[in-house]
Amino acid sequence: MTILRLSHVELRVPDLELATAYYSEVVGLVETAREPNRVFLKCWDEHQHHSLVLTLEPTHGLNHLGFKVTDREDLDHYQERLEAAGVAVKRFGADEWAKGHGESIRFELPSGQQMELVHGMQQVGNLLPQTNPPPRPMGLVGMAPPRLDHIFLTAEEVDTVTRFLEEHLDFRLTEQVVGDDGYQIASWLEVSHSSHDIALITGPNGGLHHFAWWVDGWNDLRTAADVCAYHGVNIETNPTRHGATRGQCLYFFDPVGNRNEMFTGGYWVDPDSEPITWTEAEMGRALFYYDGVVNQKFLTVHT
Repeated sequence: MTILRLSHVELRVPDLELATAYYSEVVGLVETAREPNRVFLKCWDEHQHHSLVLTLEPTHGLNHLGFKVTDREDLDHYQERLEAAGVAVKRFGADEWAKGHGESIRFELPSGQQMELVHGMQQVGNLLPQTNPPPRPMGLVGMAPPRLDHIFLTAEEVDTVTRFLEEHLDFRLTEQVVGDDGYQIASWLEVSHSSHDIALITGPNGGLHHFAWWVDGWNDLRTAADVCAYHGVNIETNPTRHGATRGQCLYFFDPVGNRNEMFTGGYWVDPDSEPITWTEAEMGRALFYYDGVVNQKFLTVHT
């Protein structure tokens, strides 16, 4: 029974056309479907129908996050485990929530975010042929990340959500920031053997701190920053690196207020790897290794 990776993110956006233009023309995603109040997009190297859903609502933020499972039976397995623990689970049939979405189960994390496990999403192919493909399509626009990478949530009790992910969904803790009082301030967890697929930081329940796309190297972060500057996108943090995960990053905002990240680097994790611990005094270096401090705005999240 396996959860593979982060599958998709559904965002609230108060201006659907503006957000769609930004994610398609600046970030460089591919639009795959449209409904009156929703737009579906994916990265150029993703085969599934969508990895980002934009939904028209009065506020910005996260509606739900989804992880992909290997087999349909995984949905049964995790539904049984969650319900045995007293967690309410809602089941969606294939195409019930959205055409092409697949079959899924949805439930609420202890911190209030809606999480989903999905199987059988429609496969639409990437932008390369299956025979003798070039390494990259011609004519890509914007930042053009190849895939979705991870999501970072906020929670009033990081310890509680971390245990939930470990005990009920088989996530593995890779790194943590532990406060002087012994409680987790932040945690990073994985299911795909990467440095992290989901992370948590102390903040309001239900909050989305950011979600991230993968790029192939440091030069791609520079290109993404060039694109942001050209289009007048609000860059929050110039290209730099994390201490936790050892990844390199660029943070910026979409035009309605959702924080984005371009991410690369990190390390490979085995299931028996011991988690890395950062102390509260070194939290700044865990998040931004070169500066060693955390700008208070970076910790501000609106739900």
